[in-house]
Amino acid sequence: MGALDKETQGRINQWQTDEYDMDTVSKVKALVDNNEETELLDSFYKELEFGTGGLRGIMGVGSNRMNKYTIGKATQGLANYLIKQFPNEEIKVAVSYDSRNNSQEFGQLVADVFSANGFQVYLFKELRPTPLLSFAVRHFKCQGGVMLTASHNPKEYNGYKAYWNDGGQLVAPHDKNVITEVNAITSVKEIKFDRVEKNIHLVGEDFDQIYIDANKKLSIHPEAVKEQSDLKIVYSPIHGTGITLVPKMLEAWGFKNVQVVEDQAKPDGNFPTVVYPNPEEEEAMSKAMAMGQEIDADVVMATDPDADRVGVAIKLPSGEFQLINGNQIGSLLTYYVLSSKKDLGQLKANQYIVKTIVTSNLFSDIAKSFDVKSYETLTGFKFIGEVMTKLEGKETYLVGGEESYGFLVGDLVRDKDAVNSCAFISEMAAYFKSQGKSLYDVLLKLYLDFGYYKEKLISLTKKGKAGADEIKQMMADLRADLPKTLGDIEVVEVRDYETSEATDMATGKKSKIDLPKSDVLQFITKDGDVISARPSGTEPKIKFYCSVRENLEFTSEFGQISNRLDDKVRLMMADIVKD
Repeated sequence: MGALDKETQGRINQWQTDEYDMDTVSKVKALVDNNEETELLDSFYKELEFGTGGLRGIMGVGSNRMNKYTIGKATQGLANYLIKQFPNEEIKVAVSYDSRNNSQEFGQLVADVFSANGFQVYLFKELRPTPLLSFAVRHFKCQGGVMLTASHNPKEYNGYKAYWNDGGQLVAPHDKNVITEVNAITSVKEIKFDRVEKNIHLVGEDFDQIYIDANKKLSIHPEAVKEQSDLKIVYSPIHGTGITLVPKMLEAWGFKNVQVVEDQAKPDGNFPTVVYPNPEEEEAMSKAMAMGQEIDADVVMATDPDADRVGVAIKLPSGEFQLINGNQIGSLLTYYVLSSKKDLGQLKANQYIVKTIVTSNLFSDIAKSFDVKSYETLTGFKFIGEVMTKLEGKETYLVGGEESYGFLVGDLVRDKDAVNSCAFISEMAAYFKSQGKSLYDVLLKLYLDFGYYKEKLISLTKKGKAGADEIKQMMADLRADLPKTLGDIEVVEVRDYETSEATDMATGKKSKIDLPKSDVLQFITKDGDVISARPSGTEPKIKFYCSVRENLEFTSEFGQISNRLDDKVRLMMADIVKD
């Protein structure tokens, strides 16, 4: 065991004491006895970090794994913080979980710890989507909540998302403050594991109806749904929680022809039919798209394991189905909501939409054309939720979203909501079909009106500490020598969210960016292109969000311009990432 440093070895020894249960101790001993150095190092070289979004990691024994003790510690830390924030109050929390392996057991564990701290716990009897957890926090007037999910990560992973009393994920200052409380726990003995039965209230299937009824009131064109009740919809939950609510929601709205992909209908944490349960990936949606082709569907949708994100495939004039990206889905939803409300005379001066800084400007272009305010936030839907909470009672949120397939229509929750999105995407398809248009037709119309926006996400992954240092240096070099051109196109503005400053490249004049600090650089060209560089905070990886634009005068030019924009991205990126 010579390769293990003193700190790691200390943790391994600690996990073999009587503070830990016999099953855990025996599993650690087995790793030691079998000289599983690599596994021991990965499992114990650090504490699994409670980050600003909670926990996410591989399941197993050890301080750097998702298990009873790391989850218990996170929950006790959150409980300690809630007690400090809400003194002399009866504290209520909601807990839900998805279809991942161990999610239900972890959910029970979280409920146990909260109940042992004297909290009233609203625990879902069965797996339910993330947006329903957000809705429950608000409905039961809870001070906090926890969702057990690793979103679209591979099957080895699980995760823990912490929520505040507005139903949104933790934001400043609570995110950092909870981390401090979690890190202050130094012994397993500080964690209250003993369940107090009378403090736990099971949330059953009847709660689904409350959420469905509230969403149904948001419907904009129920008459179109009635007219197109036989709209052919294909839906896959990709072995996740979406199966518990999406078909119910669509049925309640009046859709009578919803075909569920049977191979993927059953919740299963092994996700047996896909490589990754991620609706961004064509492979994950291939079964749904094949069924769409087979029955000549009007729209094809799939949700991720915790049903907060939705992927969509639309029918091309050729009859084939094509997966569209999150920017395209969000743009269609934004246009549908705003144009419909305008037609119905429901647009008012105090209404707004929200997008993140790496999401297509097509969202804000559409909003501007309807004289609707558009707000921008840092990457992550929790920041959209934060805007909604800040403006509650002053302005009215209509629709918002981010490029990573997360959207929300109406303000019932404070997180992205794929159940709500599936209903609105279906209603939108029905409405436009009643006008003789497909979703493809509408998307092309948006490009004709606002320019063809094409987006590409480029990820660079490096290895280990050397890789992390290389990425850090890449950002430092870009900051030290701001590019004046990218692919021979003039850069007119650079936004540095780390310094909260925007630089006018022609004059050198700097202006303030009114957003929290974040390690993101954005380059805006005279053509309206935006390239965003964003390193990962947790692994040696950097993402480049590329959004390029060109005017589209005739639909016949679509393919040609698409190829030209691909070339444009390639040339611009060559000036950022040097060989």
